[in-house]
Amino acid sequence: MSQGRSSEAFRARSTGAHDREGLTGGQVIVEPKTKTRTKRPSLYRVILLNDDYTPMEFVVELLRTVFHKPQAEATRIMLHVHQKGSGIAGIYPCEIAETKVRAVEELARQAQHPLKCAMEPE
Repeated sequence: MSQGRSSEAFRARSTGAHDREGLTGGQVIVEPKTKTRTKRPSLYRVILLNDDYTPMEFVVELLRTVFHKPQAEATRIMLHVHQKGSGIAGIYPCEIAETKVRAVEELARQAQHPLKCAMEPE
């Protein structure tokens, strides 16, 4: 009956006494089992852009509250942004990255700082 295992998986289902396919009870139908794979979401870098007016302490606090970075990492990222002009605050799926960008810009606006944030595909 079998000459080894097939690489394709099958699922068996038993039919009832009289089902809609016209088969009588006790018969088994073998159907190929389908595998579904979910696609990983596209990721985006959230980038902080340096300016000459936003205090460093404010940027560190943003990194801690919005991006949940520990103090040491937040300070390291802030210094990188200060020295290089921009720096990656985090990498997220599109909707989360958009939310983080809006949160940063809203908090900066409320504090009357010109800090800007952007996102780009990874």
